[in-house]
Amino acid sequence: MADIPNRPEYASDLFRQGLEVRKEVLGADYVMQSLAKADDFFAAFQQLTTEVPWGMIWTRPGLARRDRSLVVLAMLVGLSKPAELKLHVKGAIANGVTRDEIKEVLLQGCIYAGVPAGLEAFKAAMEVFREIDGPTPASAPPV
Repeated sequence: MADIPNRPEYASDLFRQGLEVRKEVLGADYVMQSLAKADDFFAAFQQLTTEVPWGMIWTRPGLARRDRSLVVLAMLVGLSKPAELKLHVKGAIANGVTRDEIKEVLLQGCIYAGVPAGLEAFKAAMEVFREIDGPTPASAPPV
């Protein structure tokens, strides 16, 4: 695995603490590629997202990681952000969330965020499941 790029944005203890959690939830390869691709402009964004959500929030003792994953999934349904939802479906699975629990969060999201947002979330989750399982006749995308 690659080392952390040598940037001042990536040097704080909070960054390193957040980086460990971020890698455990989202996958080390994905995270390290994101850091390596960041140029001088984008490195500040990588610092922000690693230190604040991952270093300050995901490390708090008030909720277990699996519960934080459920909350994030619900919010991403509400915001209608399927690309980010795909990433966090993978993270939720890594945090012990079951597919049935993901389904229930997405169904709840349909009611509170709207069916179109829920549909996008279901499509995104199904795409992740197909990546994990390979294609099956039962996993055809909704029409």
